[in-house]
Amino acid sequence: MQIYNFELGPIGVNSFLIIPEGADAVLIDAPEGSFEQAQKTLARSGDKIGHVLLTHAHWDHIWDAAKFQSAGAKICAHKDGQALMETPSSQKGYMFGLDGLSPAKIDVFLRDGQTLKFGDLAIEARAVPGHCPGSLAFVVESEKLAFVGDLLFAGSVGRTDFPGGDFSALEKSVREKIYTLPDSVKILPGHGGFTSVGEEKASNPYVRP
Repeated sequence: MQIYNFELGPIGVNSFLIIPEGADAVLIDAPEGSFEQAQKTLARSGDKIGHVLLTHAHWDHIWDAAKFQSAGAKICAHKDGQALMETPSSQKGYMFGLDGLSPAKIDVFLRDGQTLKFGDLAIEARAVPGHCPGSLAFVVESEKLAFVGDLLFAGSVGRTDFPGGDFSALEKSVREKIYTLPDSVKILPGHGGFTSVGEEKASNPYVRP
């Protein structure tokens, strides 16, 4: 398995390109610029994007989703994010005056605990409500990785003041879906630097174990 991290878009979203053995490439989150960056990276190997997994449907994480969909990739997300995906105007209040977000459809509705198989790679989807309706974390047990979107950051947590946010739900998600992973699991958040389960359990000031 190969993995690439791109920090893209106007507010620096971490997008992750995963190239498994025996399957098309997988992208986690699709910020502005991710389509061009993924195409450029995959041109070297001749691979293509088969699936785009979305941690949540806030505008900064889905900006290029429609481009990937038009190119044949399947968009995979939780059903609770459907309204945000299909009705971009609903997010205008917190898009910092930006315009041009295209709607996209969810091709594959993901549920809590579902395991996705891409060649030799298994990715578990975990529902982690709190930051945004339909928030998901993606856990790759074999590689000790957890892609957590805007649920949890290094030394911080995601905002809960946007529509549908709920700090109590976020706390519960972190404790039950992330802090229960082994301490050695690397946390790859939607913004900023990487951390680990053990580090956040020991020092995160917002959610204690």
